[in-house]
Amino acid sequence: MPRRQPPKGDSGFDKIVLTCEHGGNEIPREFARVFAGNRSVLKTHRGLDIGALAVATSLSQALSTPLFHVTISRLLIDLNRSLHHPKLFSEFTRDLDRDSRAEIIKAYYLPHRHTVERWIEREVKRGNRVMHIGVHSFTPVLNDEVRNADIGILYDPRRRGEKWLASRFAALAKTHSESNHWRVRKNYPYHGAADGFTTALRRKFTATKYFGIELELNQAIVGTSSGRRAMSTLMAAVLDQMAQPG
Repeated sequence: MPRRQPPKGDSGFDKIVLTCEHGGNEIPREFARVFAGNRSVLKTHRGLDIGALAVATSLSQALSTPLFHVTISRLLIDLNRSLHHPKLFSEFTRDLDRDSRAEIIKAYYLPHRHTVERWIEREVKRGNRVMHIGVHSFTPVLNDEVRNADIGILYDPRRRGEKWLASRFAALAKTHSESNHWRVRKNYPYHGAADGFTTALRRKFTATKYFGIELELNQAIVGTSSGRRAMSTLMAAVLDQMAQPG
């Protein structure tokens, strides 16, 4: 994608970086015993964000922008949670001894977090403004509640640049998805200021240098190959248009 000048003001960005914290359902051999008799859960929405990594990979290729992803199951450790969060470890791993939990954090959690943070820090030091897109997906029904959205755009409304970018993102996504009748909502099915990787990064980088946006995509769509292709095409068009001047 050719480099374009960003729009003026504190909502412009120079670089896009993609991440996918729940990209797979792998369990390291040394912890396989923990899931004995429960392997099937790893294939569900609890084990991974179904379809998210495929969309993120397509976007990375289409936009020629870096993607940092993890294929370890969120049921081993949730890389989108803070270290102090009570659901950092799942019901399968929270009762592991302290040394085992520390090993998981050191081997899988910290490398991803530190790699992304260093990349952003390097770009900020170069004078670039970074828009970070965390790609996730959500189950269409949770606890008998039907989620009434197909594309969720999460952000922190207290940060003016993120609010502007999220509004533009949502407007463009609605326009591009009219033929599919996909429903686009902001800060749904979760709130962008809740505990998560983007929230942690906001504490490290100023609101004029870092914009954290999380995409939440309905697994009813991205759970199929045709849906993933359509969603990837739509998201690439939206982000490409957002990178244009004006």
